[in-house]
Amino acid sequence: MTLQVVGAGLGRTGTSSLKAALELLLDAPCYHMIEVFGHPDHVPVWTAAARGEPVDWEGVLGSYRAAVDWPAASFWRELGDAYPGALVLLSVRDDAEAWWRSASRTIFDAMQRPTPPELAEQFAMTTEVFRRRFTEDWTQPDAAMAAYERHNAEVRAAVPPERLVEWRPGEGWGPLCEALGVAVPDEPFPHENTTADFRAMARLDDS
Repeated sequence: MTLQVVGAGLGRTGTSSLKAALELLLDAPCYHMIEVFGHPDHVPVWTAAARGEPVDWEGVLGSYRAAVDWPAASFWRELGDAYPGALVLLSVRDDAEAWWRSASRTIFDAMQRPTPPELAEQFAMTTEVFRRRFTEDWTQPDAAMAAYERHNAEVRAAVPPERLVEWRPGEGWGPLCEALGVAVPDEPFPHENTTADFRAMARLDDS
């Protein structure tokens, strides 16, 4: 199996919904941050990648046909080179402020809470990816929004138009199915992991 879709969109751009959608369209697993929590052996690989060390992408992604969300989105260049036949999928929000509102109340909030001991390695890897491949000031709104805009601009500038698919939550099946050359499924587009869902799952609203 080889990647057909390299997700370049950062977390909180509909990536959980994309994971579910791509798994249906490609009839194969899609890599997402949630996979890291189920595969602790992947953590050292992503940490090494964040430090610029060579890694065996097939060792992590060999059983997947797509990869979205962090940490994979931070390595879209490397993955695009490793899988030259794959589409590059840039999922975005309407603007940086909309993205920050979601990210700050979910991922970044969780990352700044006391780390559960059983997830210490995963959280440390994620922090390393943020710091080295996003911005050292990821907790600061202006710096994070600037990094988000910079990331998206770099993808748009580097990926040939015929290979790039830009998608926003709410656009549904159309752009994905057209790019992949598959029929639109006869079911609603998945709507996964809303801000409320994330906060409940991570128990961020518990006293």
